[in-house]
Amino acid sequence: MAFVIASACIDVKDQSCIEVCPVDCIYVEADDRMCYIHPTECINCAVCVEACPVAAIYEEKDLSAEEAPYAGINADWFTDKAAARAAVNARKAP
Repeated sequence: MAFVIASACIDVKDQSCIEVCPVDCIYVEADDRMCYIHPTECINCAVCVEACPVAAIYEEKDLSAEEAPYAGINADWFTDKAAARAAVNARKAP
């Protein structure tokens, strides 16, 4: 996984990152409280990092211990949206 969207995105969903992504690898649906980066579609360009107004996007290796679960949550959304949404709901927004 290249980049991960973490807790600062919860309940913000600004979507500036989606607008600038050259490969359209950032997703969100109406039932979501945050956006998600597809772990294999991301080309590691980092354009989304600068576009995010709440600094919610990190390289996976740079996630703090507190934010580290979001790597799994982002990946899980693409295989089990209900589980990813439950994980977000169980965590507190910053």
